[in-house]
Amino acid sequence: MKKKILPLLMLAFCACNKDLNLKPFDKLSPGNAFNTEADLQLYANSFYNMLPTGNDIIRGDVMSDYVAGKDVNNYIRENAYTAVNSSGWSWGDLRNVNYFLEHFGQAKITDEARRHFEGLARFFRAYFYFEKVKRFGDVPFYNKTLGIGDAELYKPRDKRTLVMDSVLADLNFACANIRDKKDNTASTITRAVALAFKSRVCLFEGTLRKYRADLNLPDAQKWLEEAAGAAEAVRKGGQYGLNMAGDSATWYRNLFISEAANSTEVMLAYVGNKSLRVFNDANWFYTSATYGNRASLTKTFTDTYLNADGSRFTDKPGFDTIHFDVEVQGRDKRLQQTIRMGKYTREGVIAPPDFTYTYTGYQPLKFTLDSKATDGVAENWNSIPMIRYAEVLLNEAEAKAELGKLSVDDWNKTIKPLRQRAGIQKTDWPLTADPYLQQEYFPGISDPVILEIRRERGIELVLEGFRFADLIRWNAGKLLEKSYKGIYVPAMDQLIDLNGDNKPDVAFVKQTPATKVPGVYYFIIDNDQAKLSGGAKGNLIWLDNIDRKWEDYKYVYPIPYNETVLNPALEQNKGWK
Repeated sequence: MKKKILPLLMLAFCACNKDLNLKPFDKLSPGNAFNTEADLQLYANSFYNMLPTGNDIIRGDVMSDYVAGKDVNNYIRENAYTAVNSSGWSWGDLRNVNYFLEHFGQAKITDEARRHFEGLARFFRAYFYFEKVKRFGDVPFYNKTLGIGDAELYKPRDKRTLVMDSVLADLNFACANIRDKKDNTASTITRAVALAFKSRVCLFEGTLRKYRADLNLPDAQKWLEEAAGAAEAVRKGGQYGLNMAGDSATWYRNLFISEAANSTEVMLAYVGNKSLRVFNDANWFYTSATYGNRASLTKTFTDTYLNADGSRFTDKPGFDTIHFDVEVQGRDKRLQQTIRMGKYTREGVIAPPDFTYTYTGYQPLKFTLDSKATDGVAENWNSIPMIRYAEVLLNEAEAKAELGKLSVDDWNKTIKPLRQRAGIQKTDWPLTADPYLQQEYFPGISDPVILEIRRERGIELVLEGFRFADLIRWNAGKLLEKSYKGIYVPAMDQLIDLNGDNKPDVAFVKQTPATKVPGVYYFIIDNDQAKLSGGAKGNLIWLDNIDRKWEDYKYVYPIPYNETVLNPALEQNKGWK
């Protein structure tokens, strides 16, 4: 929200402080721009422009192993992505932060306020560098502003270890000094938010160093311990909990469709506002046949949702050939709050999966409003979470499990509450490894606890923009080659009821019939883009005609070609053309 209200704050500041004899903006200098706490707050508001928009978040999982869309991202196609296509090598935000850190100390403020604003700036510097390192690996590190002729502008990249040690130092300072008061609007960085973000950063770095042995990076255990400690501090701080207000059938989804961010669980959000016209385009993106990606979950992933009694759906005989309207019943309650199924309605009208907008049948509704008014315009007013307490619980559990230190008590305070909120009855410590998760996702993992934490993370955070980074840190990029598998189709040319209301919704055909049944979408099986796994029946398979090829060099993006021309000292990441 800060990034949206910054211009208004600037106008208000100028209008209400005529007695300060401020110079025109083009005459501002450090001598008259860093004097009071209000000055520092106004400047610090600009840092929030680094954070993702609502649109960024809802698109964050488009390139992942569990989402099928209208195309295959060039990044995972063979020889389709090069350094010429790359982007993200921008440094203006860093200069903005470093400039602040060089001048804020002259303000006439208390020591507490000084530490708070330094912590805030250092939080955002850590945020900046974490995003850069995730994307490119080694990057140049700068902790000061540079002039146009400064030789350091053309230096080589610094080692990842140096940069990430600096990130950790900045986060530690931020966590110790940013003010601790909870922000119920979920629009500002507080100490708890800084701790939550630290747990995310340290979990990423610790697991990457553990599972990417080829990188020869040290101190994986130290990073995991830092992650566990930061997450535990948030939990023990007691400011946040899991949303469990109202109807249990909406506990989860309400976190993503409410105008005001849910202050019980949401720690930081892109805050929507209808009256101020602060929007995202979730409905347009997910319920448009042309504008959006038609992003849909795959059956392979949807099968990981447990049954309500806590048993594994994939242990059922013939689980892969159960009709859609039956397979989605009696499952983890998050499933019905993530995809269209069962008795879901929009404006009082039954709304089964609509193959106008889905390629697999597992059509997301997690971020979309039930009103149809925004389906064709970018005017969703719901707030979109960036950091949730649920993620913090997952971070703590995973970090401790990777350290071999997760206890039953820890499980009961982290994973168990998430499953209980989802209506799962048996939430005990897992004793056996799930063969389905091993076969389809993580063949190298035999620890049943780590497997279950990864299951839980995938389900709880689905479509929130975490999955690609998770695959990177788990050394699991090969999962991006998986087929886009959809619902089971018992036969061609058969009318199929998707929600059990005794009305047909879709038929899979080689060509559209001359006489159509009203309300039925005729999905063309051309045996090119779309086919059935068994020929005349089987699971819908989408876009297997487009090869997906993962190479290990893709764990980091290439430095944009133009940047290597401007600075030849920037050695390109290995493998990239």
